[in-house]
Amino acid sequence: MSKEMLDAFRILEEDKGIKKEDIIDAVVESLRSAYKRRYGQAESVTIEFNEKTGDFQVYTVREVVDEVFDSRLEISLKDALAINSAYELGDKIKFEESPTEFGRVAAQSAKQTIMEKMRKQTRAITYNTYKEHENEIMSGTVERFDNKFIYVNLGSIEAQLSKQDQIPGELFQSHDRIDVYVYKVEDSGRGVNVFVSRSHPQMIKRLMEQEIPEVYDGTVEIMSVSREAGDRTKVAVRSHNPNVDAIGTIVGRGGANIKKITGKFHPEKYDARQDRMVPTEENIDVIEWVADPAEFIYNAIAPAEVDMVLFDEADAKRATVVVPDNKLSLAIGRRGQNVRLAAHLTGFRIDIKSASEYEAQEAAVFGEETPKEAEQAAVEEEIPEDLDGDMLTAAAEFGVEDNQD
Repeated sequence: MSKEMLDAFRILEEDKGIKKEDIIDAVVESLRSAYKRRYGQAESVTIEFNEKTGDFQVYTVREVVDEVFDSRLEISLKDALAINSAYELGDKIKFEESPTEFGRVAAQSAKQTIMEKMRKQTRAITYNTYKEHENEIMSGTVERFDNKFIYVNLGSIEAQLSKQDQIPGELFQSHDRIDVYVYKVEDSGRGVNVFVSRSHPQMIKRLMEQEIPEVYDGTVEIMSVSREAGDRTKVAVRSHNPNVDAIGTIVGRGGANIKKITGKFHPEKYDARQDRMVPTEENIDVIEWVADPAEFIYNAIAPAEVDMVLFDEADAKRATVVVPDNKLSLAIGRRGQNVRLAAHLTGFRIDIKSASEYEAQEAAVFGEETPKEAEQAAVEEEIPEDLDGDMLTAAAEFGVEDNQD
């Protein structure tokens, strides 16, 4: 029995990663529970594990008394003296019990306690293992699908890749090998859940750390990332070495480094002309990070030009960006994408205004004429009063001057 017990402990420790001490604690706990069920109390029982023999020994402690009221807790002086003539009233005597006396209840309780201990220990090991990989990229295999998740096998657990964490247009088959970003590991009490993503902005940062040595060693730092996965990403970078160009390093010769990153993703889009899904590529804009918020916002709005950046005195995280009239749509971007990405990248709420819109707004605030209104008024002042209505309209529209003698 003892050899089998020690062998079982060794197997559990090697295969399940459960420490022998934890298993011993579980058995002790189950024996104590079984004793209590059998005799109604466990205050007097002590359980010890013999490391040499591999046996559990159960002892009860009884007090020497004149008159016995509870034989599980007390022993008469007469019976005590029969054991040893040195015993006196009030002494405590330890008696060894046989665990087999607890019968089926003890065995079942021990099994349940050990299994629960194993589940908790295994869950703790799994949680700690994957918690160490939180905010990192892991490689896994696509296992199965349902309406909510793609389940990715990371080794000892299936991670959950939700629809919002997937890249639009990216399709997988069972057994595909993919990289995922681990953004949350939680122990729900019912089990460990690992949540992964391929659309998370930080996945771009981690991939750049993997693929670009200057990012890995800290020469070039990724300051922030704003991403609409499968379509477009903005990355703000800075160099800690004046001799190293941050943007050029990230892009690489001929865009080689960017291609390494975008090559990790495989989105597809519907092409109406071909009437089918075709491979596409996520665009990555690399901009220079600067400490000056106005200049940083200026850079983030690229490729559009910026006339000025104004900050809201009442809201420190709101800014108005004024752009030339002919650059307004470029600054806003398709469906507002460019300004949305710039806002996420900089951490500012950004309002885009055209130059003429801004001028009109300022004029309304201060009761002044806009440049267009001033020009119109100047033209009208130069037109003689005796011109008829049609001539007045024409003069105002085309800027005709009065050259009468």
